[in-house]
Amino acid sequence: MTPLLLTVALLGSAQNQAAPDTTRYIILQAGNPAGSELAVRNPDGSLYFLEEYNDRGRGPRLETRITLTPAGMFQTLAIAGHDYWKQPVDERFALRGDSAEWSSSLEKGRRRLDAPALYSPFFGPVGSLPLLIGAARQSGEVALLPSGRARVTKVGERTVSAGGQSARISHYQIEGLGFTPTDFWVDTNNRLFAFVAGAWFRVLRPGWESIGDALAATQDSLEKQRDVTVARTLADHPNGAVVFRHVSVFDAPNARLVRDQVVVVRDNRIESIGPDSAMRPPVGPGARVIDARGKTLLPGLWDMHTHNGALDGRMHIAGGVTSVRDMANDIDDLRRLRLAWDSGSAIGPRVMMAGFIDGPGPYAGPTKVLVSTRDSALAWVDRYKSLGYEQIKLYSSLDTALVRPIAERTHALGLRLSGHIPNHMTAAKAVQAGYDEIQHINMLFLNFEGDSIDTRTPSRFSAPGRYGADLDLASDSVRAFLQLLKDHKTVIDLTLATFEGMYTVRPGTMDEGGLRIANRMPAEVRRGFLAGGIAQSDSEQTRYRASWAKMLAFAKVLDDNGIQIVAGTDCMAGFCLQRELELYSKAGIPNARVLQIATWGAATVMKRTDRLAAIRPGYLADLILVNGDPVADMTNIERVDIVMKNGVIYDPAAIYRTIGVLGWREGQRAVTP
Repeated sequence: MTPLLLTVALLGSAQNQAAPDTTRYIILQAGNPAGSELAVRNPDGSLYFLEEYNDRGRGPRLETRITLTPAGMFQTLAIAGHDYWKQPVDERFALRGDSAEWSSSLEKGRRRLDAPALYSPFFGPVGSLPLLIGAARQSGEVALLPSGRARVTKVGERTVSAGGQSARISHYQIEGLGFTPTDFWVDTNNRLFAFVAGAWFRVLRPGWESIGDALAATQDSLEKQRDVTVARTLADHPNGAVVFRHVSVFDAPNARLVRDQVVVVRDNRIESIGPDSAMRPPVGPGARVIDARGKTLLPGLWDMHTHNGALDGRMHIAGGVTSVRDMANDIDDLRRLRLAWDSGSAIGPRVMMAGFIDGPGPYAGPTKVLVSTRDSALAWVDRYKSLGYEQIKLYSSLDTALVRPIAERTHALGLRLSGHIPNHMTAAKAVQAGYDEIQHINMLFLNFEGDSIDTRTPSRFSAPGRYGADLDLASDSVRAFLQLLKDHKTVIDLTLATFEGMYTVRPGTMDEGGLRIANRMPAEVRRGFLAGGIAQSDSEQTRYRASWAKMLAFAKVLDDNGIQIVAGTDCMAGFCLQRELELYSKAGIPNARVLQIATWGAATVMKRTDRLAAIRPGYLADLILVNGDPVADMTNIERVDIVMKNGVIYDPAAIYRTIGVLGWREGQRAVTP
């Protein structure tokens, strides 16, 4: 063949080959573009994904390559790049005959299969979710590796339109990947069309961003139906007095335990309290007597740093948390949640709201409230006040010149001001400019590094890990800072629980708090506890652990110096608040004081001590009954037997069953695989 004929033949062959099928997606956070995902289906059937987004300097960049068996299971999988915390990722899976093998920085495993099973990638892209449709096509379910099962359900179909184009899409849910079903939408070829996680995180095809709210509304409607059913089934409305007999009562205002008491609740109020031997409790029609020997009755707990979704309501209540402060959320979503929880149409705590404000820029927080002028900032403060918010929370990209005028307007309206420390500012300067409260213990440590650390970026986590161990808590600079906090009556929202894993473990290892509850979790949730922290090496991990110990010591110093701490978490609802209190105890704060912080102390800050956070006649009946004595051993706070919110009784174990979580008794009997 001549060179000319060879060239013509090669060109013809290339033209006859099918081109890769490529789909692009845009990733949105709080409505703002944050990144993209690319999905490619090659002519040979192999798949390629590229996912990348930026969340305030955090965020993954991951390439995924997949081949499938004829049954739709993974034949091979390889994921490489870095995760949300910039940790290197090298996740692999291979199926050879009936032998499956997988490995990553988090786990390794091998199993001989006697039935088809689909590997569940830890770092898998959103675009791979529809692959479960094919894997489960025989029965609607598929076994997962390393463990668990997934059930795939088609919920419905609809036609959507945007920008002059229309598409027919189907709505699917997967049960078994988390506490509640995972929603996603596919086109007529079962390729991902949209993934909508409320207002916070969305993956959509470009040009279709406008349909996100409608898809979210459809998903929310289904979730609301589930929540209404759960609330109707599990909310126990007594039709007479509820009497707790022979119970130890935690006197939150005085941080002491009073033994062998009788407490009477009628409707939504505490009617009476006194020594069991001296009172004749009511035994009228409908009266319910609870023998509480060996148990402790406390006011409902408060979590002062939350970001709530619908699921969190149940998890808060099951964990004994009856009041929360939401520190940043979509305005409309939070309003709907609050109404549902207050009305009882869904299970959830009382909510106090903090309005979020940040400045524009590459590290802006996930919000639409981005201000760059004095007028726009003050207008948002005014709007939050009009909507019933009690606090303003400032974030890291805010122009520091706006802090003082925001503080002045906030205080003039009777609101509190708190937040992260904006870039080019220190915690001390923020207090002097009008902060009433500081979020997160790392922000306190950054104070001693001056304004050189860019608090907008992940440096706000890594710098305290690197330098925190060297901080001398008895130094003049620390003493002066403590005095400043004390003079200004500044409140500190520590959120230790959210930092424990970040500073204490490497990927593949659970932190101490995770280990305490892992065996109670659904398989895929439990697996998530292996994500690990931010240290990039073993030597760095040693350093971070030393800094973590210093953070615990600093928490004790704050309390010793009379500086108000509030128990906030910024992590898993219910469970994290219990862990937060255990960490305060581990830091050396007396247990009775810890319980006071999480009840009366929080209510004092939020000006609710006239009706909440104490077991007194006339107070609202927000109570928890704990098996054991948390004053003697703080880990007993995990053993919540009864929760009462506004006089309505809930069984935590029954709530947990609705999300696949074991109650504390079942958890003690369970053995982690």
